[in-house]
Amino acid sequence: MKRIGNLFDAVVEPENLRLAFWKASRGKQHRPDQRKYAARLEEEIEGLRLGLLQGDYPAGDYTRFTVYDPKERVICAAAFRERVLHHALINVCEPLVDGWLMFDCYACRVGKGQAKAVRRAQAFAGRYEWFLKADIRKFFDSVPHEGLKALLRRKFKDGRLLGWFDRIIDTYATAPGRGLPIGNLTSQHFANLYLDPLDRYVKETLRVDGYVRYMDDFVLWSGEKDELKVARERIAAFVAERLGLDLKAEPYLNRTRHGMDFLGMRVFPDVVRLNRRSKERFAEKARRYEWLLAQGRWTERTYQERMTALTAFAQQADSLAWRKSFFRKPAPNVGLEPEHPWRELEQQRQQRALRQQQLEQPGQRQQQQRVPCRLPLSTAETLEECMGSPPVSCFRGRNKERMAA
Repeated sequence: MKRIGNLFDAVVEPENLRLAFWKASRGKQHRPDQRKYAARLEEEIEGLRLGLLQGDYPAGDYTRFTVYDPKERVICAAAFRERVLHHALINVCEPLVDGWLMFDCYACRVGKGQAKAVRRAQAFAGRYEWFLKADIRKFFDSVPHEGLKALLRRKFKDGRLLGWFDRIIDTYATAPGRGLPIGNLTSQHFANLYLDPLDRYVKETLRVDGYVRYMDDFVLWSGEKDELKVARERIAAFVAERLGLDLKAEPYLNRTRHGMDFLGMRVFPDVVRLNRRSKERFAEKARRYEWLLAQGRWTERTYQERMTALTAFAQQADSLAWRKSFFRKPAPNVGLEPEHPWRELEQQRQQRALRQQQLEQPGQRQQQQRVPCRLPLSTAETLEECMGSPPVSCFRGRNKERMAA
């Protein structure tokens, strides 16, 4: 393959740098660092251009935090100005990298994505009886720097561009000479490119037609179980020898009719459903959102936006019946969170309206609201001592006569 050169001049073009700023700003307009950068945009753009040309622009300023869903991972969030730098490089290089990748690589590519990967997997499940699902052990933490740099040099020949790639790669390591920071835009494209030899090995050497990869998760389909067993052994050897990586302990081999967990879905030949973990996450987030709305911490618009995004993911599966069942089911009362926050909001609105009517008609006697009570008599008497007049439904015998008087 012919290497590509003369790209760096396009990277440092002011129009490309402004486009990089716009892309880096999406969803970040509320952040102080973005606002500060935007207030001095032309000065920042010129500083970035000179820094790129001189090779001394700051890199490696990460804010690190840990997430535990679905598993523990350390996320490295680059400073905003570095995000602009990464976008400037990827704006020029992404079309080239995308053109080198195989069709059935779906992560971080325009026109691909998680939903299309799942539908492609369902199509293969309908054609083949067996599947083999595997992934790389601690992929981002294990990528060898030297192997990645060598691969980039087989694709690009622009020395200044390669120098910046090297510098970004060297800003992070989980072990000497290994690791890519999760959260970097460049890391996603480096990872896709680094596993491209695996895609070509499966498709061109093993001649497996049914194949889908989403980042480091990949699946093979076949009509023969033994064919997938042989492929498993050969892929494990290729990944170790050629890429310096390891597969997880035991790739999952099963019949397609039993279903397969893939990218948050349960994929069957004729239907795609949410898997168990996705249902749990949906329920947790939906109840949390309702509670934040009921507490007044979120506006209704924010609540609607978050629920729209949450529901959009669930709609990728055949989940309508499950979602209807979930919203009909009363939410469990967890800690101090309200059991039915939407009902509490409605009650609060009714109470405010009632108080407003009473203020408008001061001559009328205020009526005490009656709250149905199903407590036993002993509890009701305790409430009477503490609160004065208890609900009518709690009175018995002489208490009723006393209320009548």
